[in-house]
Parts: sequence; structure tokens; C-alpha cells
Amino acid sequence: MPLFGNTFSPKKTPPRKSASLSNLHSLDRSTREIELGLDYGTPNMNLTGQSLKFENGQWIAESGSSSGDRRETQRLRKRNQQLEEENNLLRLKVDILLDMLSETTAESHLMEKELEDLKSHSRRRK
Repeated sequence: MPLFGNTFSPKKTPPRKSASLSNLHSLDRSTREIELGLDYGTPNMNLTGQSLKFENGQWIAESGSSSGDRRETQRLRKRNQQLEEENNLLRLKVDILLDMLSETTAESHLMEKELEDLKSHSRRRK
């Protein structure tokens, strides 16, 4: 039994309006791109006098001698591939030689041990 009337029940607040202060939501896409500058274009840079642009995930030279650059790039890639294959072959050869050296060293140690055992055995007989 409440002392001063009804139990405490605050009034419900009305829901807020979700009106934005910006009118950008009402603009169409092309107007928004112009207003906000969302169309950046392709990134460009200049290195040692050669201008490059970024297209489709790769940097491409913009100079007039691009066909010569492409041929040079292809030649360098092919040479790089050859050198990588040669390097892998040489690493394999080094691994094989190290295995052979380990095996020969182990056999040598075993022979030395057998020789010492034979010498000590022959000394005991005398």
C-alpha cells in the first residue's frame, strides 16, 4: 500500500527523430562523388624521370618506350627464373655433398676405432 499514491512510474519519452543534419543522403551518387571528391583517378608517381601509374594492381610505366621496357622486363624475369633454378640446383648439390661427407667421416671414425681395437687386441696377446 503506497504512502503517497500510485507507485513510481515515469512517463515514457517519445522516440527521437532520426533526421540527419546533412543533406548528402538526398543527393544522387554522381553529385556526391563531385561534392566529396570520391573519384580519385589512378595513382601516379615519378621515379628518376620515369612516370608510373597504378592500374589493375600493378605499376605500369607511362613513358613512350613501354614496349622496350616490357621486353626488358620479360628478359629480366626470364633471367631471374633461370638464376633461381640454378640456385636451387646448387643448393641440392651442396646438400648431397654434405651428406656424402658426413657418411665418409662416420665410416672413417668406425675404421679408426676398429684399427685401435685390433692393435690393442694384438698387444694383449703378446
